[in-house]
Amino acid sequence: MAKPRTRRRHPGRLLALLGLLLAVPGLFYYFYTEVRPTVIFGLRDDYAHAIPFQQVPTGLDSLTAESCGQCHQAIYEEWKTSIHAHAYRDPFFQAYWKKDGYVWVCLNCHTPLENQQPTLIKEIPNNRVEKAVEVDNPNYDMAYQAEGVTCAACHVRDGKILGPFDDSAAPHPTAYDPAFRTTAICYRCHNVVSGPFQFYNVGPCGTYAEYEGEFFMKEQGFTCQHCHMPEVSRPVAEAGPIRQGRRHLWRGGHDPDMIKRAVAIQVRSDPPDPKQGETVRLTLTLINAGAGHKIPTGDPDRHFTVEFYVKDPAGGILAQQTDTMGRWILWQPVILEVYDNRLLPLASRDYEFFYDIPEDRSDLVVEARVRYHILTDGQHAMLRETYGLRSDDPYRYTIYTRQFPLNDTLKTALHAETPVETRLGCAAPENGVHPEEFAPARGHHDLLTIG
Repeated sequence: MAKPRTRRRHPGRLLALLGLLLAVPGLFYYFYTEVRPTVIFGLRDDYAHAIPFQQVPTGLDSLTAESCGQCHQAIYEEWKTSIHAHAYRDPFFQAYWKKDGYVWVCLNCHTPLENQQPTLIKEIPNNRVEKAVEVDNPNYDMAYQAEGVTCAACHVRDGKILGPFDDSAAPHPTAYDPAFRTTAICYRCHNVVSGPFQFYNVGPCGTYAEYEGEFFMKEQGFTCQHCHMPEVSRPVAEAGPIRQGRRHLWRGGHDPDMIKRAVAIQVRSDPPDPKQGETVRLTLTLINAGAGHKIPTGDPDRHFTVEFYVKDPAGGILAQQTDTMGRWILWQPVILEVYDNRLLPLASRDYEFFYDIPEDRSDLVVEARVRYHILTDGQHAMLRETYGLRSDDPYRYTIYTRQFPLNDTLKTALHAETPVETRLGCAAPENGVHPEEFAPARGHHDLLTIG
């Protein structure tokens, strides 16, 4: 009779397995507390700390924007309407900041001066934001914090008012700073970089890094200011000489008109005059005709949607299609930018929509629509329901919408669309690019530069 088999025990293997099971949670804990950043960007010296405390220059009674507005009234009135003035109070910032646990580093761009911040950062061990050593700020001014990116954030250093002119006759100390005439003045806050285990194509808020290309920078000499601070001839201060200055507006992604100025849109059909029973192909071409950086830019949540809807006379939707342009990012366990299909300067992309026109319908229309989104519907709902975002804050804009008949009058309808003024860059260069240089020479089309 065969002897019964005895099961051998391997205590070494069991101990190794047990050790592995115990080690995995420890490794995850170490990764998330010592390796992976707690914020979605890396630290760079210039924005890892607030701008040092600034004294009120001689001849002034305050650093507040209202005080500056006593002499610089036109600039002050423009600033009040800007996203810079609302950088701290902006409801989207406040909701996201609450979601992120009110982490201090966000204030270094949204309220850049030490004078505006309740605490001072004395040390950042191993660049770990959550381990920063904070102490109370004796010079903190709560009302001043509400001014966001205030005048002094850019213009006051070491008791002097900095600016782009070297012949000032102001009643306070001044100094010429050439950075105001270049893109360098925007670099600190608009070129947020990646951190460890963050694999973006460009930083999460990397507009400065995207501003590139022979045409805009070298051939045309455009800077950020050309679009976001348009030129104006006026006194810089009340009763001062007329100067070639700039408006302090900084319109950008929160402003529908600014988005419209960046794009040109073309709609074509094939065949140009479709009949009942035929398949029609509609092509919408979206062109980055006016921005020197990618569109959309800034916060990685921003995106465009290109939408087609076939509707009956009662407004019922018979068919629809939506395509998205933006960034697709995996946020856990590491940050990995999986896909980026945004448009480079002067680039274009075609979006096609096919529809089989029923043989018994000549009363249908197709609506082509392009929308710009500050964030997704899901993110908006989360911020509203959990983090206090007001439900009436707009977060998406329609920048183009047209309806065209799906019958043999489509050719006429497309032809009837009158192109508005074409611009390349937010202001047209002397030798502007004409629509035909973007448009493929086929079919009938509607080409508009929006704005």
